[in-house]
Amino acid sequence: QVQLVESGGGLVQPGGSLRLSCVPSRSIRSIYFMGWYRQAPGKQRELVAAITSGGNTNYADSVKGRFTISRDNAKNTVYLQMNSLKPEDTAIYYCNAAHLSDSWWGRGTQVTVSS
Repeated sequence: QVQLVESGGGLVQPGGSLRLSCVPSRSIRSIYFMGWYRQAPGKQRELVAAITSGGNTNYADSVKGRFTISRDNAKNTVYLQMNSLKPEDTAIYYCNAAHLSDSWWGRGTQVTVSS
């Protein structure tokens, strides 16, 4: 079992930035896939960005050029840097880790983009 602890959410004005952090309870070097998902009210959970242990990244079209996912092995943390935030980015953001046939979720952190 892997616990994931997210932090960094909050209220920000349109055009602003936030950085989310996700810290797993075991070394990220041993986890193949880590990603950020989000779920807005009344909508399905969707993949926002993902990164593999080899450093390959993938982004939803709606966030390309604005969001950046990265992993810092020394700090055992995965980040999601979110710039140029829009009201439609408002959602609960969840960290996900997956390795072989196992998958784990964090409890989520709220991101609200509003003036």
